[in-house]
Amino acid sequence: MADIQIEDGIVKIANLDIQDPKSAAILAAYPQTRWAEITRRAVKIGLGYLKGGEQG
Repeated sequence: MADIQIEDGIVKIANLDIQDPKSAAILAAYPQTRWAEITRRAVKIGLGYLKGGEQG
């Protein structure tokens, strides 16, 4: 299970495993030096779904 903390409005995720071979293959097409940036952007987009809150 991932360790998720929120500090000063920053979501910090450690030890997060995502089992998605298709996404992994797409990410592998980019240079490894860009993986963190690309993943951060993808997670930020995904977190947009949380904006509906508990009622959403």
